[in-house]
Amino acid sequence: MSDLTQDVVELVWGKQASSSGVSASLFRRWTQGFVFSETEHSALEQFEGGPCAVIAPVQAFLLKNILFNMEGLNWRNISEEEQRSALCSTLTEILVSACIGKTHSFCLATWAPSKSTDENRDIAEDHTEPESSQNTHTQQQQQSTALAAEEFGFERFHSMVHKRTLKTVPELKEIIISLYDTWRNKFGVLLFLYSVILTKGIENIKNEIEDTLEPLIDPVYGHGSQSLINLLVTGHAVSNVWDGDRECSGMKLYGIHEQASVGFLTLMESLRYCKVGSFLKSPKFPIWILGSETHLSVFFTKEMSLVAPESPSEQARRVFQTFDPEDNGFIPDTLLEDVMKALDLVSEPEYVNLMKTKLDPEGLGIILLGPFLLEFFPDQDSGIPDSFPVYHYNGLKQSNHNEKVSYVEGTALVLGFEDPMVRTDDTPIKRCLQTKWSYIELLWTTERSPSLN
Repeated sequence: MSDLTQDVVELVWGKQASSSGVSASLFRRWTQGFVFSETEHSALEQFEGGPCAVIAPVQAFLLKNILFNMEGLNWRNISEEEQRSALCSTLTEILVSACIGKTHSFCLATWAPSKSTDENRDIAEDHTEPESSQNTHTQQQQQSTALAAEEFGFERFHSMVHKRTLKTVPELKEIIISLYDTWRNKFGVLLFLYSVILTKGIENIKNEIEDTLEPLIDPVYGHGSQSLINLLVTGHAVSNVWDGDRECSGMKLYGIHEQASVGFLTLMESLRYCKVGSFLKSPKFPIWILGSETHLSVFFTKEMSLVAPESPSEQARRVFQTFDPEDNGFIPDTLLEDVMKALDLVSEPEYVNLMKTKLDPEGLGIILLGPFLLEFFPDQDSGIPDSFPVYHYNGLKQSNHNEKVSYVEGTALVLGFEDPMVRTDDTPIKRCLQTKWSYIELLWTTERSPSLN
């Protein structure tokens, strides 16, 4: 194992992995390629638990490119050539977002060029079958290839990986396309993850991670960390999901610094374990990665009004909540002036005192979010339609009907208030989405609500 590979291994799997490796069963769960579902041609399959930390973000960006950048496609029934184009464009986009600065180079983790055995050659070389032969490949053949890790253990795999440096985006695109079969087969997910890490730079990642002793992949359970998810979604391996940076006991905690292309919501917020900021809650495209306790899936729609620029009232809510980090729904009245200044409202002391009296008539010393918004931003329409079609993706076969990976269709109703006449079952996916839309109801076309796990 080279020094370079050792640094990557320690960052991804933990310090002990460079000397003793990881369990064969855990490593096997991560040894798969980017394989499309046979029943849902724009959906990627996940064979076992663990690699959703890479597959779900790639799926989210893949959907973004198919739905919004490749017009005219039947997005649920794309051809093999369209799959190739969409996946390679997606992998390129994620690598570019991880690149530091315009002058920085791109790095790909690929198979070492020297192949001394037939076994090496079978893994390392691109397939050279004629197109007609490739078209006859079944999903079962792809899956068996993508899972064929038994003959390649942890150490053997890492001894064969080498770093390939590219200088320009056009060159990167060309090589990504030429390595399409590599991404699909056997170790494609890990090779892409290592490529993102090498492109970002190991030291740059360590500078962003809150706890450098915590590996990107849990060496016991195999789950990806929040830093890993953030790296793929935003290009930054920060450990938190709030907006901006925060100070805590003299320590700087890094968060998200700009609006993401695809979003992230988590069930953990409904349990009050964390608070996702607006940069992830309100992405550029209406696609959200959903996190449960153990798995990642994707919720999406084509309704662009959901991600329209925030209205003044939405901006006010976001600013107010930055002064309410505990998400209590109120702030001390001593902070009212700061909030009003941040929103460019009149903030003369006399006027602020008048507003304190009006917003806190009982003199409790707190300002509630609701009355604050009603006072300064009344009757503002969000522009979101009353109902719109939505879809949910879960890459695990066992989490899908008949164990076939396919999108679950539904209709979402986003209300401005709780309506007892329109109330659907309380499910994990609904609780997760309620962290963004407090009064959302979901009507699925299937008998069961889609699973977050």
